[in-house]
Amino acid sequence: MNFELQQVTRRFHGKTAVDQVTLTIPHGQMVGIIGRSGAGKSTLLRMINRLVDPSEGVIRFGDLDVSKLKGAALRRWQSDCAMIFQQFNLVPRLDVLTNVLLGRLNRRSTLSSVLGLFTREERILAIAALERLGIEQTALQAAGTLSGGQQQRVAIARALMQEPKMLLADEPIASLDPLNAKIVMDSLRDINEREGITVITNLHTLDTARSYCERIIGMAQGRVVFDGPPDALTAQAVSAIYGTGRDGVGIDESMTSTALPASAIAAQVGATPSAREGSMANA
Repeated sequence: MNFELQQVTRRFHGKTAVDQVTLTIPHGQMVGIIGRSGAGKSTLLRMINRLVDPSEGVIRFGDLDVSKLKGAALRRWQSDCAMIFQQFNLVPRLDVLTNVLLGRLNRRSTLSSVLGLFTREERILAIAALERLGIEQTALQAAGTLSGGQQQRVAIARALMQEPKMLLADEPIASLDPLNAKIVMDSLRDINEREGITVITNLHTLDTARSYCERIIGMAQGRVVFDGPPDALTAQAVSAIYGTGRDGVGIDESMTSTALPASAIAAQVGATPSAREGSMANA
């Protein structure tokens, strides 16, 4: 089913954060949204998930009018449209397995989730999600003891427990180093390709958007100013999204790069197997 935004606008205290955005996203696309801080990227994702209500416009998923959902129907949508946040939003004192199981929250009573009354089948699904992301060994650790990269993978595993139809990621690699950023983005692409789940992610780096997304949407001042494939993201398009740099010169894309330096790649390649495993265990 296609996902559609029709003239969607959001205002906060008289200021327009998202301005008349119209988009159609076919099922199964991996979409990257780029733009300067304050361009409206996060607000747009939060409206899609209905954490924020649109001031105007219509949000649709197939025949479902998402913008009008309330109560139980809204909770079902928020389960079908899983959200991954920049700051992970895990419960630090709970173990990793329980954090992942909390992804079932919208599919069962709050009380049974809080009391830890999860079924055997749900626990098996949670372990499988952790294994898929290569962090099953952390299942019984407190989430707060993990590295940032591991915590973000736990957040992805929790999202998978929702069995979503869409996956939204709000700056999922903004606080991660290049190696962990690659691991997280590889995981999101794998989910998109293997499950056919639509993935929409806000990104602050152009090279990441070009490398992982089949479609890039550029926002500036709340409006969509670019919408196309990575090879259409020309210097002129980048200028429209980010504005020009000092003295009217276009921005240097290397400033937004998360690519691993050659020295880091060589170090990984030249390391002994045990050293590489140790490095990945800390990722």
